[in-house]
Amino acid sequence: GGGGCPTSPAAPLAFTMLQLTRVYMGNSMFRGNASLNGQLSHLLEEDNVTQVLPLEPPDAWARRQELVITYLRNFRQLVQLFNKERPTKFTQHLCCHLGCRLYPNGTAQSFYEVTLNRTAFLSFHVPNATWERRWPGDLPVAAFAQEQLMKYPITTQDLQYFLNTTCFSILQAQSARTGKVSGRSRTPLVLGLVLGSLVLLGMALGIFLCTGGSC
Repeated sequence: GGGGCPTSPAAPLAFTMLQLTRVYMGNSMFRGNASLNGQLSHLLEEDNVTQVLPLEPPDAWARRQELVITYLRNFRQLVQLFNKERPTKFTQHLCCHLGCRLYPNGTAQSFYEVTLNRTAFLSFHVPNATWERRWPGDLPVAAFAQEQLMKYPITTQDLQYFLNTTCFSILQAQSARTGKVSGRSRTPLVLGLVLGSLVLLGMALGIFLCTGGSC
């Protein structure tokens, strides 16, 4: 199943990524995937990320893969550290859903949505590169996470660039069916997966220290 994540309406051209993080008593579990036009392109399982479609040459992919794996290791350690400080007995589900779509009429849309325990938590407003709270009612964790995310250019400008530029260049390269993706657009391909991760890192502090909605 989708694990409580919103599903996207089918679009002729789309590159979307989904990252699920489940935290229980200090243990983190990761699952995720990326799809290009409905076809699985990347898979994230526990501590490993694999490229299903050959979108990047092996050397470039190896570097990217190492980045993601290092991040996952750091995230897991961070969660364990927080759990020692303030143990929680309940499971937290964090879901990041991001990507871009091109419609037949020429309109383009990019998005980044985060849910916490299956409830809308935060979303990224691409045109202004700002994070917006989606949580119903007042939640200190949401305010804290939003504030943290706004501090780092990688979670604002870089994310905006990825969603506005890189993501669409991936689609354009595919629609042209040249089989060649220019170096510039290819390099940050899995940036989205990494950014999804970095965004989580920014939020982790708030989520695990402010559990129960009170900091």
